[in-house]
Amino acid sequence: MKKIFLVSICIIGFACSRPDLVKELQNARWIDLTHEFDSTTVYWPTDVNFRHDTVFYGMTDKGYFYSSFKYSAEEHGGTHFDAPVHFRKGGNSVDNVPVSQLHGPAVLIDVSEQCSKNRDYLILTDDINNWEHQHGKIPDGAVILLYTGYEKFWNDHLRYTGTLKKGPEGVAELHFPGLSPEASKWITDYRKVNAIGLDTPSIDFGQSKDFKTHRLLTEAGLTIYENLCNLGELPPEGAYIVALPMKIKGGSGAPLRIVAILPPLPQ
Repeated sequence: MKKIFLVSICIIGFACSRPDLVKELQNARWIDLTHEFDSTTVYWPTDVNFRHDTVFYGMTDKGYFYSSFKYSAEEHGGTHFDAPVHFRKGGNSVDNVPVSQLHGPAVLIDVSEQCSKNRDYLILTDDINNWEHQHGKIPDGAVILLYTGYEKFWNDHLRYTGTLKKGPEGVAELHFPGLSPEASKWITDYRKVNAIGLDTPSIDFGQSKDFKTHRLLTEAGLTIYENLCNLGELPPEGAYIVALPMKIKGGSGAPLRIVAILPPLPQ
């Protein structure tokens, strides 16, 4: 895993010559942590679903093929990015989040066993401490990824969110794991990370009524990634994350394309 650490150093502009950086990135494995967007994509029960409509598809009157589409979407649906302004007045909007905060070494905390037994599981400070006891202190600038295992239910909305209902009725029936406010405060008080992401619809668990985890993290200036996938393919440490949201001016969130970079497999 030392090789990917060199990649991360190169990306953030420390010591590494350009040819070495190019070679490292060409040989690296890239894992997409992003769900596709279509009409079935998971959105909050009170949100409008993603739409993708055809403007033109086919042969033009000049004899060449052309296609163009239009889409509409709310900021907070599918694999997406929460900017600090989502829950913090005066916080950075998407366009003002510095690029330096859009990448970092991955810390994967696997709580899938706990979440398989309790769909309302709140990820605890103990879960984070257990990771550190095995792998060392979470590095500055890290991206914490919480693997609940719920990514496997993506195509089964009832199992993924706990409900098929829309509107306030649907919100009342949401059941999925999230990060506890206590663990969120511990992270913001004692660690200096860039972002926290997970494979559920919200960093707050489904039955949250006050979104305290969102409030604590955004108050500290952190960004949040929700509805991730393929977290189960990542090691506990050694991957590097690049997370690039659509740069919406003034946006509280945006669709997100996020990837993990890993060393090549041994020959």
